[in-house]
Amino acid sequence: METTDIFKMLTDETRIRILNVLRENQLCVCEVQAVLGISQTNASKHLNKLKTAGLITDEKKSQWAYYYLNDSFWTKNKYLYEYLKEQWETKDCYLTDKENLKEYIRKNIDCT
Repeated sequence: METTDIFKMLTDETRIRILNVLRENQLCVCEVQAVLGISQTNASKHLNKLKTAGLITDEKKSQWAYYYLNDSFWTKNKYLYEYLKEQWETKDCYLTDKENLKEYIRKNIDCT
């Protein structure tokens, strides 16, 4: 992947928010939708772009695909990850998303 492609992925706030919650937990499309308060179409679109770019990967469990950070990508780009991590841990919108994720998990909502 070209450097410009990586940065193109990070020009969208929703994709950065998705990466933030995926660093905490594997999530399916409907969970990303619920946690971030976005449409399922929007969540799917951004997840597919991130997966195609290699920033995330997925694992099939029954009929659902669960997305998570692609460790090999982030290991190779550790300085980028450290920068994003700093942002995720200090900016209100990312902290809110993290709290929404915790609340979602606490409620134990099932996608089915």
